[in-house]
Amino acid sequence: MEHAGLGEGVPPGNSGNNGYANSGYSACEEKNERLTESLRSKVTAIKYFSIEIVHEVKTQNKLLAEMDSQFDSTTGFLGKTMGKLEILSIGSQKQSCWALQCCFIYLSSFFFFFIYWISKLR
Repeated sequence: MEHAGLGEGVPPGNSGNNGYANSGYSACEEKNERLTESLRSKVTAIKYFSIEIVHEVKTQNKLLAEMDSQFDSTTGFLGKTMGKLEILSIGSQKQSCWALQCCFIYLSSFFFFFIYWISKLR
């Protein structure tokens, strides 16, 4: 709090011989009220933002949990695919499996270049 130096220690209503000290005390009180109201509005704004941050953090945590479960399911899907490719590689001594692997590589390359070509057209 700032002190105006006027009317310090003089309670309201007891101004002594003149009203000058009382007006100084009143001005100091008015200034304190303005500063208090300003501080109150700032605290209210900070409280609002902190509540909004809490809500945002909860939302982000929920999204992260959903992404984690999706990544887990994708990992399972890729694991199954790799297992199937291992089965193909084990049986690669046979001519039919070798031809199947070549077809798989050819089709994968074709789809990759096809998608690449489509993306370049846009």
